[in-house]
Amino acid sequence: MVRAAVLPAVGSPLEITDIDLPEPGPGQVRVRLAAAGVCHSDLSLTNGTMRVPVPAVLGHEGAGTVVSVGEGVTSVAPGDEVVLNWAPSCGSCHPCSLGEVWLCVNALNGAASVYARTADGTDLHPGLNVAAFAEETVVAENCLIPLPEGVPLTEAALLGCAVLTGYGAIHHSAKVRAGETVAVFGAGGVGLATLQSARIAGAAQIIAVDVSPEKEELARQAGATDFVVASETTAKDIRKLTGGQGTDVAVECVGRAVTIRTAWESTRRGGRTTVVGIGGKDQQVTFNALELFHWGRTLAGCVYGNSNPAADVPTLAHHIREGRLDLDALVSERIALDGIPAAFDNMVKGKGGRALVVF
Repeated sequence: MVRAAVLPAVGSPLEITDIDLPEPGPGQVRVRLAAAGVCHSDLSLTNGTMRVPVPAVLGHEGAGTVVSVGEGVTSVAPGDEVVLNWAPSCGSCHPCSLGEVWLCVNALNGAASVYARTADGTDLHPGLNVAAFAEETVVAENCLIPLPEGVPLTEAALLGCAVLTGYGAIHHSAKVRAGETVAVFGAGGVGLATLQSARIAGAAQIIAVDVSPEKEELARQAGATDFVVASETTAKDIRKLTGGQGTDVAVECVGRAVTIRTAWESTRRGGRTTVVGIGGKDQQVTFNALELFHWGRTLAGCVYGNSNPAADVPTLAHHIREGRLDLDALVSERIALDGIPAAFDNMVKGKGGRALVVF
């Protein structure tokens, strides 16, 4: 039995309870969690914006130590430190064949499986494959990435989503070049990782935008050269800061129609907007045909940072060892499992960066 945060049904509060976690079967690995990040995607699962089978143990951003392995597992062994990969690629579907592993159509198949049970015998699903909101979890071997040397295990949890997403948005999707100007909308965990990544890319001017003035210090520590409190004049404010032109790149980390539209309007003619935030079906973004032609801007979705975790985690580890990427700066609070509901509330209110569950 291990302690876990269970979502009994969509719209229901999380229940912190003991679950019966079996030993790993063939191709599976049991991991003792060191930490798990509280991501907006977890909140989206609780309210139905994103859907997975329930009841489920949520949490998809985590790191820990291998406890035991099932038959046939060869890539990790007991005692190894690992990062959880919630979206493993199958390697055989059409997107995978094109090298677009972040779009793998089979990545979330594991979320439909039964991986554990409650104390009364109710079947439990593993959220987004990895069920990181628990003291221990059992995952498929391909849901693990060996943790490179020189990366602290607790903070390494952030590599599993926030950092891969933010880094990938800058380096893979927007392809920011040295000397370009960048605006980042939303200064939560992913937004702060995006700001750091823009600095690593050599952006000349990095403008952070958030509804909360209290986030200015966090944003500037992450690399922002300017900070704008979101309002009806945000696009004008950004153009004013960039000599009337607008930024070369905007990255939207919120997932709201008005923010996506404002990010697009904040870029220069020919600018590039990458949308990282996950919005609901009710968030409709509209454009007229003439402005699309006139402005010549690009609007692109971005899934998991368009990243290949197996290749990108070692790159991120190099930046960490060289002092260019500061994982600790993304964390605004460290909590226990029972602190997750309050972390969700802070997320809704726009408070802080990443909350990190430490076991």
